[in-house]
Amino acid sequence: MAKQGKIYKTPSGEVVYGVMAEFATPGDTFRAAEKLRDAGYKNWDVYAPFPIHGIDEAMGLKPSKLPLLAGVIGLAGAAIGFFFQWWVSTYGYTTIVQGKPAGAWEAFVPVTFEIGVLFTAFTCILGMMAFNALPMWYHPLLKKDRFLRVSDDRFVICVESRDPGFDPEKARKMLESVKGYNIDLVQD
Repeated sequence: MAKQGKIYKTPSGEVVYGVMAEFATPGDTFRAAEKLRDAGYKNWDVYAPFPIHGIDEAMGLKPSKLPLLAGVIGLAGAAIGFFFQWWVSTYGYTTIVQGKPAGAWEAFVPVTFEIGVLFTAFTCILGMMAFNALPMWYHPLLKKDRFLRVSDDRFVICVESRDPGFDPEKARKMLESVKGYNIDLVQD
């Protein structure tokens, strides 16, 4: 295995994406995630057929910034909707509606709410896609037939070669020490 800069290559010259291992149970996967986190690995991921309770904490993941982003942009959208209606009713096209003075806020509530919901929904969808690097049309793990069963009955952890402390042999030994099996090198 040759290391060129930060890029590992196989003897045949293919770039190494990482090292993957399978785990028998969600508990084994959880404990392996804790050990990898404690060993200082930063770029790795857990793949499972269903959510494993507490895996985010076991991996050392920080909470997502998406709720804060959605809240801020949703409130900003509602404010924009409200002030646009207010400007139109007072300056742009002054119209007396139901005998109320121009700029009466009561009539603006439904549209303000809906604009806030619309901005929040689009922020959630686009933010989730951006934070998850979607759409991702290709991933090196999809070349592995065993990985394809992760949506059915497999638990997999993959340590990526872009991790600052990555060394294929160290990663293999670490995954073996935490009850990983079918440990395999993943080529990009």
